[in-house]
Amino acid sequence: MSRIVVSGASGLIGKPLVRALRADGHDVTTLVRRAPKGADEIRWNPDAGELDADALDGVDAVINLSGASIARIPWTLPYRRELVSSRINATQLLAETMAGMTAPPATFLSGSAIGFYGDRPRVRLDDDSPRGEGFVPDLVLAWEQAAALAPPQTRVVTLRTSVVVAKSGGLAPVRLLTTFGLGARYGSGRQFWPWISLDDEVRAIVHLLSSKISGPVVLAGPTPATADEITRAFADILKRPRWLWVPAWAIRLGLGESGEHLLLADVQLQPVRLAADGFEWRHRTVHDAIRAALGR
Repeated sequence: MSRIVVSGASGLIGKPLVRALRADGHDVTTLVRRAPKGADEIRWNPDAGELDADALDGVDAVINLSGASIARIPWTLPYRRELVSSRINATQLLAETMAGMTAPPATFLSGSAIGFYGDRPRVRLDDDSPRGEGFVPDLVLAWEQAAALAPPQTRVVTLRTSVVVAKSGGLAPVRLLTTFGLGARYGSGRQFWPWISLDDEVRAIVHLLSSKISGPVVLAGPTPATADEITRAFADILKRPRWLWVPAWAIRLGLGESGEHLLLADVQLQPVRLAADGFEWRHRTVHDAIRAALGR
């Protein structure tokens, strides 16, 4: 049994992760911004820099999943500020708190994203590929730099998560539109959308808790899929038509940079480090992941 502190425990990934850790017998404490409801919750305020260092005393690992959803559109100027502050403030506070401890936690798994790579058409990418250009790659870089403020004796892993295939989350609008017969091809459809099932996302994080890996790790399914393949998979599994087409110019005009990043960016990514570390995926194709998410 390990003592683990989790931030962002109420989110899409956080909820099933906490359940999985507790089912494995770990002692899990969650960080909350409201008044705690029990001994397994500790209040903190990342925006005000408030976290009692005693909350991390004797803890073996910290898992940081804090951050406003990047799938929410459009990215207004205030929401762009929230995307930045919700990630950097929380990560920096955790890292600096650990750095001030005599015996800090041995492991720090901190959220990150495949947005690090930006839009890279016709380029095969992996964990070690260079950063892309634009708002999101710059944000992810700053996010990972904040995690690097942890003390040298703490193993830091940044979780470069793909779009998580689940009933909610980034692909929920695609599922909903397809359900109502409004499935569509976005842009050319040839752009790669990195994906991972929610189950494998949780299992990969649990795997990395006991791994010796440090640094960035891509969390993605082992079989890359294009936007066309993913939207067709939803239509096939839901047995609904996919007859609409949303041209790239309309996405850029209507959604701006958020649409460019979320729908049109081309990222053909392989999770090389995770595979080399012996992780075994439960859902190896996006069809498998969608069927699992929809209970089909």
